Amino acid sequence: MELKFRNIDGEKLIIAITMDKNKNILMVAFMNEEALKKTLETGYMHYYSTSRKKLWKKGEESGNYQKVLEIYGDCDKDCLLFIVEQKGVACHEGYYSCFHYKLEGDRWIIKEIFKKGDND
Repeated sequence: MELKFRNIDGEKLIIAITMDKNKNILMVAFMNEEALKKTLETGYMHYYSTSRKKLWKKGEESGNYQKVLEIYGDCDKDCLLFIVEQKGVACHEGYYSCFHYKLEGDRWIIKEIFKKGDND
């Protein structure tokens, strides 16, 4: 399958959705070709930071690594889904998932809806 990297802010990137084995969506980020190559080589998630303009390994500073279990591509070939074993939390704010804000009426509230996996 030939992947379609999109030009975003002058970089060739693809969307990476990361989910744990319990089907909890943990995060969404971008990958460039180097991040995908490193992920495939090491078996651990690597991403491309659009704000820092650099490659980064998930957990390199926090210790909250993501070990790759399975990889899927979408039908348009422009998005990847990674099933991972999450060590610790995925969110830099300390939550298991980055998706912990819920819109209620006109306010965003913090609501942790996802459950940690067995290996956390």
